[in-house]
Amino acid sequence: MTDDSIVLSCPVCTEPLTATQPTGRALACPAGHRFDAAKQGYFNLLTGRGTSFREDTSAMVEARAQFLAAGHYTPLAEALAEEAVSAHHGRIPRILDAGAGTGYYLDAVARAFDKAPGGRPESLALDISRYAMRRAAKLPRTRALVWDLWRRLPVADAGVDLVLDVFAPRNGAEFARVLAPGGHALVATPLPEHLGEAMGPLGLLSIGTGKGESVADALGQDFEPLHTRIVRTPLHLSDDDAVRLALMGPAGHHHDAAGIRERLAVHPVPQVVTAAFRIQVFRRR
Repeated sequence: MTDDSIVLSCPVCTEPLTATQPTGRALACPAGHRFDAAKQGYFNLLTGRGTSFREDTSAMVEARAQFLAAGHYTPLAEALAEEAVSAHHGRIPRILDAGAGTGYYLDAVARAFDKAPGGRPESLALDISRYAMRRAAKLPRTRALVWDLWRRLPVADAGVDLVLDVFAPRNGAEFARVLAPGGHALVATPLPEHLGEAMGPLGLLSIGTGKGESVADALGQDFEPLHTRIVRTPLHLSDDDAVRLALMGPAGHHHDAAGIRERLAVHPVPQVVTAAFRIQVFRRR
């Protein structure tokens, strides 16, 4: 890992995409395709047909930011950071967070390298939600791009050393293409019992079994599974916390705060709710 720069590729022609201004607020390729930063600092690279997927709304992203800021999922963030440092043995990786959301987990992982020689890694945050990328763009040494993970990623071949995927789609072929040989992928998924006590009261979507096997299948033969780490933590949720929890995930597309509070008045969330996660560590062959 001798170079800490992440080389982007143009989403139109795949030529290298580089900053054209000292401020870094414009990206362009040799073919003349140009992308200007939004005023909040992120870049929207979705061109042409864009995407058919729904982005997380402003309200969903705000709920997630507040919930995470309260520290409920800190054990997961800390475990991801520990796994990243262990995998890279003190070397500074170039990080791609695929489905980064607000950048909460990316920030935790990047900060874990702050005291290493070379300091905080250069990072790239990708997410389909512009509202999420507004927040991720504020992280140090991070470029935030609105992008659909099921399309060719706007990153050069072997352009990163670490891929984070936390509750996000897993495009195994593209992860393999952009990861340097020997690089790592950290994938976090919920266990079947995750938030089990709150599923009914909050109208959350159930979690299927077999997530561990499906992750390995999605990544494919280019990845060697190294180990799995389980993280369980009790959540003590106020009504406000519970509302944010319901709004911040996929169920947030179907619920609103008023409706959730009406549900809670009839079926309150138990005093303790279990958060349960699986972290799987893979090496690019």
